[in-house]
Amino acid sequence: MSENSSTKKFVPFVSSETKMAEFTARALIIGLVLAVVLGAANAYLGLKAGMTIAATYPAAVIGMALIKMMKGTILEENFARTVGSIGESVAAGAIFTLPAFYIVYLEAQRKGVAVENFFTYGTATVILIAGGVLGIMFVALLRRVMVEDTDLPFPESVAAAEIHKTGRSGGGGSKYLFGAMILGGLVKAMAEFKVFAAYWEKFITFGKQTITGTTFTGKGGMLLGSPGISPAYTGVGYIIGPKLASLNFSGSMLAWGLLTPMILYFLAPHIDVESMAASLRIEDPALSQAGSVDRAWVDSAYAVWKFIVRPIAIGGMLVGAVYTLFKMRKSLSAGIARSVSDVKKAAKGGAVDTPRTEKDISFTWIMLGIAAVAVATFLITKFIFGASVPVSLVAATVMIILAFFFAAVSGYLVGIMGSSNNPISGLTLTALVVTALVMILLGVTGNEGVATVLGVAAIVCVSAAVAGEMLQDLKAGHILGGTPWRMQIGDVIGVVAAASVMFFVLSFLNQGDIAQGKIDGYEGGFGSPKLSAPQANLMAILSQGIVGGQMAWPLIIAGMLMGVGFILMQVKSPMLVCVGMYLPLETTFAIFIGGLIKGVVDYYIGKRKYNEGQKARVENVGVLLASGLIAGEALLGLVFAGFAVGDMFPPHIFSNPSYGIGLVVMLLIAFGLVRIPLLNAGKPDEPAPPPMA
Repeated sequence: MSENSSTKKFVPFVSSETKMAEFTARALIIGLVLAVVLGAANAYLGLKAGMTIAATYPAAVIGMALIKMMKGTILEENFARTVGSIGESVAAGAIFTLPAFYIVYLEAQRKGVAVENFFTYGTATVILIAGGVLGIMFVALLRRVMVEDTDLPFPESVAAAEIHKTGRSGGGGSKYLFGAMILGGLVKAMAEFKVFAAYWEKFITFGKQTITGTTFTGKGGMLLGSPGISPAYTGVGYIIGPKLASLNFSGSMLAWGLLTPMILYFLAPHIDVESMAASLRIEDPALSQAGSVDRAWVDSAYAVWKFIVRPIAIGGMLVGAVYTLFKMRKSLSAGIARSVSDVKKAAKGGAVDTPRTEKDISFTWIMLGIAAVAVATFLITKFIFGASVPVSLVAATVMIILAFFFAAVSGYLVGIMGSSNNPISGLTLTALVVTALVMILLGVTGNEGVATVLGVAAIVCVSAAVAGEMLQDLKAGHILGGTPWRMQIGDVIGVVAAASVMFFVLSFLNQGDIAQGKIDGYEGGFGSPKLSAPQANLMAILSQGIVGGQMAWPLIIAGMLMGVGFILMQVKSPMLVCVGMYLPLETTFAIFIGGLIKGVVDYYIGKRKYNEGQKARVENVGVLLASGLIAGEALLGLVFAGFAVGDMFPPHIFSNPSYGIGLVVMLLIAFGLVRIPLLNAGKPDEPAPPPMA
């Protein structure tokens, strides 16, 4: 043990001498099911909204409820939560990178360039498993020093451990989680069956077309839109709160209230709007709306947003990511410096009399695991991406170095802020740029260079995401008295399970959106208004731009200058504003509504002068309700995406559904998100529960 931990004489909830069921078949099965389900739900949410939710709390609550029902132990609960939450980190790594392969392939097809599509089950699964195993191996190497460091508070780990502890004495919020899941799924089903319209939009033309004081006459207007009727987006807004939701929505205000109408105003007089709209829509004779003048204006606005505003937003996202990492430079530097010294300490560990609560996977197996991933990276780069032997060797070496440092940094940041605030996309972006520059120095260009860059970035991304989540769970297990090596092996199995199905989830969502786009009149698939995949689009554009020489530099540079402007204005999160510009209005508007609902709850908490215990109870119930809404819609969304792939579309209850019905549904959800948490505030003299976030 470290010096800090030995002086404090830490005692786990379950002592190292206690023999208790832990790695059991039922705990493993529950954990694997949760890993797949929560991973799939986060993949759905991430591709649509560009963000994921931490799976630790839903996994803790569900696992605790099921295992308590089976008369299981607290260590079984801890094990099930550990395995169950790892699926979310695999999903995060998948959605940030894997769709980029498909986007690159589509772009090449549009330009008439013959390239191979690397978005395949085999390639995707090997990348996810390799990255996941690598992250677990690095964390096993560094666990002892990091979890026992008193300077790392691990806020979410402590909260998760307290959930298990309090669950032993009765109570629990599983009913709120499951109830909200049912409601979220029901609302999603109603939208799919066209009981109500999920979104409303209308193009308003400008009354005056001449700029005052000039002879210039423009042409155009503004596209007005509503919040999407989405329990998932509302839940996201509730969880991130009013301030962050407002920042996200401000990006959409800039995109749809300033840039899109302004660009369209100057562009439209010089083109045939109907022809432009028709040429930019997916070519399908079934789209009868293509000839409508109003529809043409709507399509033109979307075309301007997609091809001009979005690249500007990407430039801002790039600056935002760098700025986020710069603000964390002290933590990042400390994490990298610690990682080098921790390897030496970890390599000396593993004495024969090591207590159960301090045993990791053996150092030999850790080294073999790392070597196996390096070999896998070499084989993928050489035989799948078609790179030369020297390039493949360099790619494998760069991957191991970057993955090691970013796994250590990810774990360190989780120890400070929790996995919910871990900037995985920023770390991945850094890895992608570094790898791309190395490929340029080696003289690698073309499709194999782009694929190699994306492959290395994908493995590093999954490794960093899994490392952060794994370390968070190991800290919770450290508090509860879990056995590290059992948790690590359980997570390896969880990574393999989640990775084995993740391609199908992504493919289902992609193909389902393509099919839905043909019905609703938009070009579906990764990058569409309904399946934005902002991080993957950013990875694809950067890899093509740096290695393939296809960067839309004027727009990107304009966006970068805009991002610098946000920094000079001291905007709290320039990255979040730019992500809001990139996402569709209906998405950010719904997230904003969720943030406003949380703001109303906060207002009543202050007005009623709740103490800390009452605040924590309100917060916990609200987080469980919001998480349930997200999971419920996401799971039903996967079901309907599967139906769409098989051309089995649900029948329409109404041929022209009303948006007003959807608004009533959302008002009822909003009322529940305010009323139910406040009703569970409890009495002032009740003990405070552990916070969930």
